Order: sequence, then C-alpha cells, then structure tokens
Amino acid sequence: MAPSSSPDASMSAEVPAPYGNGPAAAAAPSSESTKKAVPRIRTHHLQQAKVKGERFAMLTAYEQYTAEIFDQAGIEVLLVGDSASNNVFGNETSLPVTVDELLPLCRAVARSAKRALVVADLPFGSYEVSPQQGVATGVRFLKEGLAHAVKIEGGKFYAETVRAMVQAGIPVMAHIGFTPQSEHSLGGYRVQGRGDDAQRLIDDAVALADAGAFCVLMEMVPAETAAAVDAAVQVPTIGIGAGNVTTGQVLVWQDMAGLRGGKMAKFVKQYADLRTTLGDAAKAYGDDVRSGHFPGPEHSF
Repeated sequence: MAPSSSPDASMSAEVPAPYGNGPAAAAAPSSESTKKAVPRIRTHHLQQAKVKGERFAMLTAYEQYTAEIFDQAGIEVLLVGDSASNNVFGNETSLPVTVDELLPLCRAVARSAKRALVVADLPFGSYEVSPQQGVATGVRFLKEGLAHAVKIEGGKFYAETVRAMVQAGIPVMAHIGFTPQSEHSLGGYRVQGRGDDAQRLIDDAVALADAGAFCVLMEMVPAETAAAVDAAVQVPTIGIGAGNVTTGQVLVWQDMAGLRGGKMAKFVKQYADLRTTLGDAAKAYGDDVRSGHFPGPEHSF
C-alpha cells in the first residue's frame, strides 16, 4: 500500500506545513532538488486501504537503524511497542516497561522514519486509571516521543478513554483479543474469541471504533472471528495471529528477522536468520582479534 496520488473526494491533498519545519536545511544540489518529497503515511491512508481492499504492513521498531531500514523498505506503520520490555530491556513480559523508558525509543524511531506512520504503545499502568490519565500519557508520547498515534489494549470498557483521547487530538489504535498487559487476568497466553466468545470481540471492536479509534488490532484470534470483527467495523483492522482477512499485519521485528532465539509463536514467519549471521560475524571478529589478524595494515593509520 502506498499513499494515493489521486484526488480523494473526502479530503483535499496535504499541503506543506504552514508553520515551518524547524531550521532551514542547507540547499541541495540541483540534481537532488528535483526529487519529489516522499509523502507521509497518515491514518486516512490506512482507511483508504480498507475501502479499496488493499493491504499494509506493520513492524515493531525501537531505535534508529531498524526504523530507517524498515521505512526505506516501504513498511507503512512502525510500532514502538511495549514489547521493548522483552526485546530491548530483557524483561520476561511487557508489564515492567515504563513511559520514561519508551519515550527515548519512540523519539529515535520518529526522527528516523521519513514516511511511515509511527505508533507508540501506552504501557501498562499509564492509561487504566481514567480517561484523563490516558489523555495525559498520550500527550506525552506525541509531544516528547514525537509519535503520530498511540495504541492501547483493552475492550469496550476503554471506549470513554479512547473518546477522550481522540477529542484531545490523539489518534488511537485499539488492541483487542489477547492483550499481553492482561496476561495474568487472562490466565496466560491464550487464544481469544473462540466460539461464543467471538461476539465479545465484535462488541469490543464496534465500541472502540465508534469511540474514534482509527484502527483495531487483533492478537491471537481465530481467523473466522477476525473476519467477523473486520466486517463489523468500518475502520481498518490489523492482525497478529488473526488470519489473513485483516487490512494489515504486524510482527515483532526480532521474530520476523530471526534475531530472537527460542521457540516462535505459530503466527510468526521468519524471513531471515539474523541470529546466526550476527553470531558468525561476532565469532569471526573475535577470532581475528585473538589471532592478531585484525586490525591489519589497511585498518591502521
């Protein structure tokens, strides 16, 4: 999916920022000045994908280089997930990570992605108390983290929180199904929405979309249930372990690229084996250092 260049009856074309873009950049060479600026993915582009039956991709990113690489590869949405708790900070679950830990990661991703929509997870304990707490935390992620939108976990109980955040100017992605922040109350990592429980997820999605969520993410949900949820809402849906009926798909990048070791979830497809590649490179470097082959004359002044 790419931002549409054709006119859309529902909105006018985006214009340059009328209030400036910070300090003026140095003049580019004439050969560069003719290049067209890459348009930013916006929430309405995801909505267009839903309407047109197109798909978009989403990956987690937690720092500069992956954000830059994924952005240049055409990934439409980058998620600064609370999964950084497991994949950056070394915790066993997503629960311990804090707002103050995620904000610097979010800034790095937002500064490095020129095209992708950057979404930040609100971590456990940062929005559950009240809609006002949700607004305050969301404001921090947009102001301090430079995020373009935020994601919160939970069902229709959080509809008022979503409504308050959207009214405050904070785009919200909803996350239903298996919600990792609630793993203890859910009894562990369990598929949600089987059988009669499917209606609960449909009701959750409808309530959250009606409250203003621009997208609904579903995790570990049967494909049949995900299809029913997708049909029940006008906003795009994103799946992770929810079949292929959703408008978008998301994976944790360390899982997708084979950096993390151990058993992978059923819904993970690995597109590379970076763990082996990086391990081999580190071993070769160590061997060269110990044998005296590095640095050689070509690496010395």
